Amino acid sequence: MPVSNIHWRLRRLRYLLHRVKGSFAQRGVQGTLARITQEFKRYPAQDQELELGLLDVPFQPFSLPSSDKPVVSVLIPVYGKLQWTLACLRSIARHGADTAFEVIVIDDASTDGSADVLSQIEGLQVLRNARNLGFVGSCNAGAQAARGEFLLFLNNDTQVTPHWLDALVQAYRDEPHCGIVGSRLIYPDGRLQEAGGLVYSDASAWNVGRFERRDDPRYMFRRNVDYVSGASLLIARGLFDQVGGFDSRYAPAYCEDMDLAFGVRKAGLRVIYEPESLVVHCEGISSGLDPFAGVKQYQTLNRRKFVEKWAEALQHQPAPGTPINRALERGRPHIFIMDALTPDPTRDAGSQQLCNIMRLLRDMGWRVTFMADNRQSSEKEIRTLGRLGVETLCKPHSPSLLEWLKREGKQLQAVMLCRYYVADSHLALIKQLAPNATLLYDTVDLHFLREQRAAEHTGNASLVRQASASKQREYALIRACDATFVVSTVEQDLLLRDLPGANVLLLPNMHDVKGSQRPFAERRDVVFVGGFGHPPNEDAVRWLVSEIWPLVRARRNDLTLHLIGDMPEAARQEFAGHGVVTHGRVESLDEWMNGCRIALAPLRYGAGVKGKVNTAMSYGLPVVATPIAAEGMRLEDGINVLLADGASAFAETILRLYDDEELWNRLSTASAAHVWRHFSFDMAKATLQTALAHS
Repeated sequence: MPVSNIHWRLRRLRYLLHRVKGSFAQRGVQGTLARITQEFKRYPAQDQELELGLLDVPFQPFSLPSSDKPVVSVLIPVYGKLQWTLACLRSIARHGADTAFEVIVIDDASTDGSADVLSQIEGLQVLRNARNLGFVGSCNAGAQAARGEFLLFLNNDTQVTPHWLDALVQAYRDEPHCGIVGSRLIYPDGRLQEAGGLVYSDASAWNVGRFERRDDPRYMFRRNVDYVSGASLLIARGLFDQVGGFDSRYAPAYCEDMDLAFGVRKAGLRVIYEPESLVVHCEGISSGLDPFAGVKQYQTLNRRKFVEKWAEALQHQPAPGTPINRALERGRPHIFIMDALTPDPTRDAGSQQLCNIMRLLRDMGWRVTFMADNRQSSEKEIRTLGRLGVETLCKPHSPSLLEWLKREGKQLQAVMLCRYYVADSHLALIKQLAPNATLLYDTVDLHFLREQRAAEHTGNASLVRQASASKQREYALIRACDATFVVSTVEQDLLLRDLPGANVLLLPNMHDVKGSQRPFAERRDVVFVGGFGHPPNEDAVRWLVSEIWPLVRARRNDLTLHLIGDMPEAARQEFAGHGVVTHGRVESLDEWMNGCRIALAPLRYGAGVKGKVNTAMSYGLPVVATPIAAEGMRLEDGINVLLADGASAFAETILRLYDDEELWNRLSTASAAHVWRHFSFDMAKATLQTALAHS
């Protein structure tokens, strides 16, 4: 074997021993053995799903997106490795971004002619260092030349994917007190490289999620981290200048990203990991992997400098060996939430409400973990909750509820169970394995009351008996929980009367008030929103299409009724025609809320507050509703809603409002004002704070 190969293998062995030593301190024996297995397990060199650009492509000039007024300046320091730089730039050209950006390459006195080749790329700015400044010096030089509101530092051995940039900017704007945002970094073989970084009190650093599956839900939610890798790091230009940029004491490279993050956190701001920004990073191309040679050797040297600079701050970091989640969360209270299904705001109003509750809880400083009763969650649903900073537990990635509670239950400060049948199935187990948790029951709507009204509507004696049994069990749940949430004043009054010792709190549906976006004259047609998964909705649609709509069409056959919501294909075919259009589930209601003239709510039974009514009113869209649809919302007929009972009266009310511009304008203004007054986020937050005051 050639001497050079022997030396390489010895360095590789020394590197692995170095990594295993760190792994043992954090993972213990079993975790370290698993980590060694991951290190040596053979994987394809490249995951074909990633569609990475090739390195051995002959150069042909190409162009990059650019802007005269960039929001983001993408800064790429390079020293040689031209083929990797070109692959990185081609990926940016291929995927682009909705956010205006410029790309600046800082050539650090490369000796391979990189600058001459790169200068042929249209839209790319190339800065040439007169002498080699290293990564730290090059990044600071690039920042001085940048014009964007934000700086995005990007390694040249990366390739970006769709939404890489927009997701970072969106997270920065979404998250309060945000200082830095970093991407989800993965290897070319598809494994996760980093979901943010953790720093222990001895200044040892840990790449969260290293070598795990890149789509594992444990790493698919926004969260606070100690630092993010400089391989893909977004920071506001003004903040970068405020904290002094990358500290030159770490030249040429290593620990500068940790140091920047600590400076930002010292300023009272947060470092955020954003999984929806996915960047492929060929780790080691720029600086090698051997921690005892080349630029990589500065990793150990600069760690000592980091310890000297941040000795006081490190005293407040978790001790080595602290479990990763516990170390990252820093004692934040933890709430576990379970509903029948994973919420999807495009599916129903209940999903919108639960997402809003979780958003408020996270804003209040809570760590939020969710599991659906069926343990099923789609990739889209995981991403939706991830944007809220919520961790999703689901098959096949997570353990069963029993196993998870055995591990985490004693550390839970609160548990919220949504819907009667979910709470009824799991409350006993929760009380046993989460003995310190405040128990919250979110009724969504009173199950027994909806059954009782359905029995009255249908005259079904069996349903009467079922409703009676449900009432006894639901009342037992309410007595057993520390707080019960209802959305309707009618339901709150009922429970306080029947259960005087219960802690029943009004948690109103929350809506952002958008108000009317179009005037009366630019609108036409009417809309009903509601899926068939909720029996009162199916009954309402059938009544509307079979009895009410024919009366409307008899006098105005130019009108169209739009039905929005999940519906079996057989029902869609049954209802289609005669001025009825079925749309199924839609991603956004904006088109119909801003384009239709009236929203309809012809419900004949049900309970709780009807999300379809509040949603329409939040858009300033007047609503024609039955009294049961308007129950518990403090609505006044003729002031902020029009009420009608019976098919003939309902049809007549639709026709009257449709052509009365003055009445429409008055209802539109009053509707939006009513939602703002009674269904605000502030009211809901106050309720949650009351319920969790002693957690």
